[in-house]
Amino acid sequence: MSNIKDASLAPSGRKKIEWVRSFMPALSKIEEQFEREQPFKGMRIAVSVHLEAKTANLGLVLKKGGAEVYLTGCNPLSTQDDVAAAVAEMGIETFGKYGVSPEEYEDLLAETLACHPHLIVDDGGDLINLLGGRCKEYADQLIGGCEETTTGIHRLKAREREGILPCPMMAVNDAKAKHYYDNKYGTGQSVWTAIMDTTNLIVAGKTVVVAGYGWCGKGTAMRAKGMGANVIITEIDPFKALDATMDGFRIMTMDEAAKYGDIFVTVTGCKDVITEKHFAVMKDQAILCNAGHFDCEVDVAYLRENAVKAEERRKNIIGYTLPDGRTLNVLGEGRLVNLACGMGHPAEIMDMSFSVQALSLKWLAEHKDELETRVYDIPDSIDDEIGRAKLAALGITIDVLTPEQEAYLSGWTAE
Repeated sequence: MSNIKDASLAPSGRKKIEWVRSFMPALSKIEEQFEREQPFKGMRIAVSVHLEAKTANLGLVLKKGGAEVYLTGCNPLSTQDDVAAAVAEMGIETFGKYGVSPEEYEDLLAETLACHPHLIVDDGGDLINLLGGRCKEYADQLIGGCEETTTGIHRLKAREREGILPCPMMAVNDAKAKHYYDNKYGTGQSVWTAIMDTTNLIVAGKTVVVAGYGWCGKGTAMRAKGMGANVIITEIDPFKALDATMDGFRIMTMDEAAKYGDIFVTVTGCKDVITEKHFAVMKDQAILCNAGHFDCEVDVAYLRENAVKAEERRKNIIGYTLPDGRTLNVLGEGRLVNLACGMGHPAEIMDMSFSVQALSLKWLAEHKDELETRVYDIPDSIDDEIGRAKLAALGITIDVLTPEQEAYLSGWTAE
């Protein structure tokens, strides 16, 4: 039985779901295929992704494929209560509430897993963590699952190395249809939409410090530059730093960049990226936010413990006044800013990412008898199918190799 905050909110959530379904054509094609083929007939699928309209659409597509779907969030501040109410009303068992405590959040995940799922969709590794510990008894029917994020895949591979991975997992984030498109263009737009809507401040003319120049960092920096910001990149990888240099950005250590930034965006997937020593030299009224998965990139706990005053200055902005009188503004409690303070990635972006999820689950179901307990890459055939479907939806055609060209590229002669 669903566990949501308020069932009366369903009409608002249903409108959001109907809107995004109009802009997710690749997933709509997959939905038609699933309805015909019923690849998940008799299976239970547990989904832990940011509980908003695009995720609800994924759940509905899986349901059309014959699955019993159990849906929860992956971040207490990204769940939208009206969407949770609507998708529950539409026949999907839903376990999600906005703003719950860490303990309540984990309980909602556990309720979702109590269905003894055959397949899972994870975002950051919370389901896998529980299936390897507190909810181990719920893994008895488990075939495998998919992981959405860079951070989650790092944790999966660490579990694989240590021999404690509960089931085969698909590295969805590493698919071309995911990281080229979602991480760069989705993060780039949604981060700045959230920052601008939350702060009501201009970006042009400000110094923006982006920590991390992976695909998410690239998108964040690119959009900031396009809006007229002076962008500084901090990195630990020499080649990513060189890449950022060639893209026209300044490179500094965070120790140095902390003195100059007006807006800081962490996109590293690591912890302790911005800490006490950086707070000590920041400008008064600097804005800090995180676009990595977990809320440990900016040391918000230090600010809570050491500020002489903490006040909500606007919705989703806490101003921490330090003993010397400077105020540092933290957005979304240091959680994923594009979801804690915004609506997340655009629907057209998640169309591709969730298409990868849907087809990867189908691949797992089809290959369940031959899988090893390890992390699998997404087959090129899935990536290519989604890319071509998206191009077709946009009315774009591309060239196709002739047999002679294919032979030339695969051969060793120059003829």
